[in-house]
Amino acid sequence: MNTEISIIRPDDWHLHLRDGEMLGAVLPSSARIYGRALIMPNLVPPVTTAKLAESYRKRIKEALPEGSDFKPLMTCYLTDSTSEKDIHTAYAVKAFHAAKLFPSGATTNSENGVTDIKNVYPVLEAMQEIGMPLSVHGEVTDPEVDIFDREAVFIEQVLEPVRRDFPELKIIFEHLTSKSGVDYVFEQDEYLAATITPHHLLLTRNDLFAGGMNPYMYCLPVAKTFEDREAIHKAAISGDKRFFLGTDSAPHPARMKEKVGAAAGIFNAPTSIGYVTQVFEELDALDKLEGFTSIYGAGFYGFLPNGSTITLAKQEEPVEMNWQIKVGGDVVKIFKPDTPLFWDLVD
Repeated sequence: MNTEISIIRPDDWHLHLRDGEMLGAVLPSSARIYGRALIMPNLVPPVTTAKLAESYRKRIKEALPEGSDFKPLMTCYLTDSTSEKDIHTAYAVKAFHAAKLFPSGATTNSENGVTDIKNVYPVLEAMQEIGMPLSVHGEVTDPEVDIFDREAVFIEQVLEPVRRDFPELKIIFEHLTSKSGVDYVFEQDEYLAATITPHHLLLTRNDLFAGGMNPYMYCLPVAKTFEDREAIHKAAISGDKRFFLGTDSAPHPARMKEKVGAAAGIFNAPTSIGYVTQVFEELDALDKLEGFTSIYGAGFYGFLPNGSTITLAKQEEPVEMNWQIKVGGDVVKIFKPDTPLFWDLVD
C-alpha cells in the first residue's frame, strides 16, 4: 500500500480568489499547493478588460506569501458587449489566458454574463482565430429547466451549436457534474476538454440534504446522483488528456452561507489535493494522478508542466486542522465532507 507519493507540482485550472481581505486570507492555501491557477473574473465589477486584469493580477501578486512563485493566469469575463478587438489586443500581450462564459444569472456574480450565446459569436470567431480558449459554466438558467438537468440542457442548447459553428475553438467544459457531460466530452475531439472538482469527486445530492439542508455542500452546478459521480470518477482516472483538475474553490463568508438564499460555492483549496489523491487511491488509480493534476491541463492551455514537485503522505489517523479561516470579523469554512481525509501535503 502506498503511503507517500511525489508528483509534479499541480495546477488549478479553475480558481476563485475574490478580492480585498478575502483574497489575502484564502490565497496562501492555493499558493502552497499549486504552481499556477486560472483565476476566475467574476468580481464586482467583473474583470472585463486587460487593464482590470492587470490590476487584479497585481493585487494577487502583492498578497502572495513571501517567496512564493505561484502564477495567477487571468481570464476575461465575457459580456454581451465584449468586442473582438479587445480580445485580440489583450490576448496578444497575454493579459488574458482564456475568456469565461457565465450565462447571466448562472452563479455568483454572474449578473453581467451573456444573455444569449449568439451575442458573442463575433468574439468566439476571433477567439477561434487566435487560439484563445473559452471556459464555460455549463448550465442554462431557464427557470423552467430542472436544476439537476441544466448541464444536459446546456449541452443541447448552447454547447453543441457552438461546437458546430466553431469546430476549432478550444473549449473547457468547467466543473463537470453529470454522466451526460462526461459522455459528451468522451465523444468529442481534442478541441473540447473539461475540468473536474474535488467536491464533485466526493459528493452526491444526498450530501446536500443529509441530516438537514447543508449549505457547505451547496455549489453550482449542484452535485447530482451516484451514477453521475461514478461517471466523474471514470473520467478523472481515465488517463484521457481532456480531463484535468480545476478545483472551483469558491470562498464565501459564513454569514453568506448560513442564511436564506445561501451563496453557492465550496472553499476546498486547503484540502483539495489531499481529497483528490484519496479518491484516486480508493479507485486504485494513483498512477493516473499526476497526469490529471499536473500535466493534462497545462498541455491544453499551452504550458509545460511545472518544474518542481510536491509530496503527499497518507496518515494513519484523519488529518487534523483548523477547518475555518478568519476573514475580517467572519470566517470561511473549509470543505469537510463526511469522508475523513487521510492524505496531506508534507513537502
